[in-house]
Amino acid sequence: MPAQNLFQDLKDALTELKTFLDQNTAVIKPAIQQIAALIPQVTELINQLIDLLNRLKAEIQRLDVGAIPGLDQVSHFTTTVKTVLQTSKNLLPAQAGAIDSVLGIVDVVAGLPSLDAVKQEITDLITAIVTDLNQLKPA
Repeated sequence: MPAQNLFQDLKDALTELKTFLDQNTAVIKPAIQQIAALIPQVTELINQLIDLLNRLKAEIQRLDVGAIPGLDQVSHFTTTVKTVLQTSKNLLPAQAGAIDSVLGIVDVVAGLPSLDAVKQEITDLITAIVTDLNQLKPA
């Protein structure tokens, strides 16, 4: 099922990861240290995750939807387009992949009106998760 609010879903996923790290860092850090001694690429995995999170944070920070006139109408437009696309999938099953691709874009655009409400929370969560991940890396 497509995301109803992409940015809220992102915030929820980041919150879940942060909560997990808060509750389990003491347990997983020694395990990661031992695994890294056997498989040094574990450190690269953590580094790549940190890099991706930092890129995500930079993109979220770049989005400034508050100054976009007509955003409410665009939101209504995307809701209507989403309904048309989902109905079309049943009539054009061979085009399901292309329709899903467009639906993904619609989900991003549809979530923009709520972005300002969760933007700071998302960036704060990413910062906190990156800090936690850096603590997991072998010394």
